[in-house]
Amino acid sequence: MYMTMVATCLLGIEGLVADELKNMDAHNVNAHNGRVFFEGDETILARANIWSRYSERILIVLDTFVASTFEELFQGVRALPWSEFIGRDDTFPVKGFCINSALHSVPDCQSIVKKAVVESLKEDYNISWFQETGPVHQIQFSIMKDEVTVMLDTSGPGLHKRGYRPVGNDAPIRETLAAAMCSLSRLRHYHTMYDPCCGSGTILIEGAMMAHNIAPGINRNFDVDRWGFIPERVWMSERERCHDLIKKDTDFVAFGSDIDPHAIQLTMRNAHNIKVDKFLRLSVADIKNFDPTTERGTLITNPPYGERMLDIRTAEGIYRTMGEKFVARRGWSYGIISPDEEFEKAFGRKADKRRKLYNGMIKCQYYMYFK
Repeated sequence: MYMTMVATCLLGIEGLVADELKNMDAHNVNAHNGRVFFEGDETILARANIWSRYSERILIVLDTFVASTFEELFQGVRALPWSEFIGRDDTFPVKGFCINSALHSVPDCQSIVKKAVVESLKEDYNISWFQETGPVHQIQFSIMKDEVTVMLDTSGPGLHKRGYRPVGNDAPIRETLAAAMCSLSRLRHYHTMYDPCCGSGTILIEGAMMAHNIAPGINRNFDVDRWGFIPERVWMSERERCHDLIKKDTDFVAFGSDIDPHAIQLTMRNAHNIKVDKFLRLSVADIKNFDPTTERGTLITNPPYGERMLDIRTAEGIYRTMGEKFVARRGWSYGIISPDEEFEKAFGRKADKRRKLYNGMIKCQYYMYFK
């Protein structure tokens, strides 16, 4: 079946999502704020879930139509082919949002969408009551300026949940954002990577996975697994492809350090869960003692900052220390994410490039130094 789909993502990385979808052979890729639309068949749907490093979810787009009344919303949703996706015993909760629309009450819209789906399924299955004991088919809707988009979430738990990090430290960075930072820093399989504020190791682990072309979804399942919608041969083929494409022989090594011994223990445990621990060299160390021994390095880090864990003055002290330790020299690049607009002033020099990113709901800048 040829479908329209959408990948949701953190603001600022839509271009990365679009590029990776094109590399997966998706068609008609089109990026918007926080969403990237694309087209493909069941293989592309499975591949996007397994392989996307930067997306949060992959959804099937059932339709887009205009509705400014509850009746228009009801009829538009009811007309969709729900029985092609939802079985008579399946569970189908509804959630969504409304922005700048005549229909602005989310609970009321949820109720109308649910009722419309039930009426459609009643007609197709000739039953009056749905037990909803089967696999979950999460229905999502968005209503923006009266334009309704109705979708089915195929991922289940967000794609940032790779499965290797059951426990984080006080302020973990999302896996999809860590992967995006590695991509923006152009990390390669022959690089030496550094993170001197590694926390629970997310940036190091995402870097090691990217360097070795390990699919982020290689160890997890998705809601669409249980629908019977994608043939088993497709899943088998895509998962075999995951293992075939892993880079086995690289020069990659990653040095991580943190002032907290517990963080180093967490990093090693998480890295072991995804089998990249052998590429990591970890130590307990204060950033003021950062003294790399290699000639080249790609440093990517998420230092603690005022809004997150420390007071502003302490955070700025760390930035000043970084400016002293992260010396501009041939063969080195530094990528630092921070919400502090005065970061460059504390660091001591202007970034060669900066990129606006979001860490959760916190607006940040990714400061990149490579000259």
